[in-house]
Amino acid sequence: MRRGELWLLDLGFLQAHHVGTLAFEPVEQSLARGGANPVDVERDDAHAAAVYFLAFMLPHQRQFIDLALEMGALRFGEFKLKSGRISPYFFNAGLFSTGHAIATLGRSYADAIAQSGIEYDMLFGPAYKGIPLVAATAGALAELHGRSVPFAFNRKEAKDHGEGGLIIGNSLAGRVLIIDDVITAGTAIRQSADFILGARARLAGVVLALDRQERGQGTLSAVQEVEATYAVRCVSIITLSDLIESLTAASDVKTLEALRRYRSEYGI
Repeated sequence: MRRGELWLLDLGFLQAHHVGTLAFEPVEQSLARGGANPVDVERDDAHAAAVYFLAFMLPHQRQFIDLALEMGALRFGEFKLKSGRISPYFFNAGLFSTGHAIATLGRSYADAIAQSGIEYDMLFGPAYKGIPLVAATAGALAELHGRSVPFAFNRKEAKDHGEGGLIIGNSLAGRVLIIDDVITAGTAIRQSADFILGARARLAGVVLALDRQERGQGTLSAVQEVEATYAVRCVSIITLSDLIESLTAASDVKTLEALRRYRSEYGI
């Protein structure tokens, strides 16, 4: 059996409590080792007011969801997006705003990169959210994966004094991997690609925290449009499908149904 984990989340979706980890062992054994009875876990207990996630995910994916819920970066409810759509969930990477959070997030990105097999020579983070993300990812790659690669990021406006220019950090060269949180309209990615290609470097791919797997104005998602335009892979720590498929039994049925309806209407 692939690695997975059972989480018990309260309906506020603010904290995740580890119940048991499944690591190539039967569910019953894992639950027993974690102090939970599989019969009790399957029971619908209205008084418990809890949501059970049975997520057969890699450790960095579990770690990311746990952190996102803890920091309030991933929330459930009703949220109006720039597109005018009403989304049943909202992701805000700006709320990974502590030393522990950004370090953990960097490790999740680094593990996703290592898992992807994408070949790259350096990293690039689009301003503004991509700046702490690329720095944390570069640090985690060096610490955990033995890869000390250069990184760079851009300014929003060119500097006309000092070193000048728009790019800060290492010169763009070789195969450059973009690190960002999500792709909505794809504007930041296109601008980053222009920087990279303009420096005669090569775009190696894009790594995201979350792929919303949501159509734009056409039939493709913003992620698919980037992949088609630049002939590169876009990988993510988690996708919307990962969230939905990890909801195996919920006392808050409305949340699960809302996510499924949203994917049915806007998903790819």
